[in-house]
Amino acid sequence: MPQLNPAPWFAILVFSWLIFLTIIPPKVLAHTFPNDPAPQSTETPKTEPWNWPWH
Repeated sequence: MPQLNPAPWFAILVFSWLIFLTIIPPKVLAHTFPNDPAPQSTETPKTEPWNWPWH
């Protein structure tokens, strides 16, 4: 049963993970976001209760 021989599949697994862990993360981390989040003000807006016309 040739599918039980781990030699070629283990090498493919190791090399593919080496590629994933060395090439792809710098490419992903190099992306920049066009809109940086602005800090929100700590002042809470004044809320008023609703005036229900039927209540």
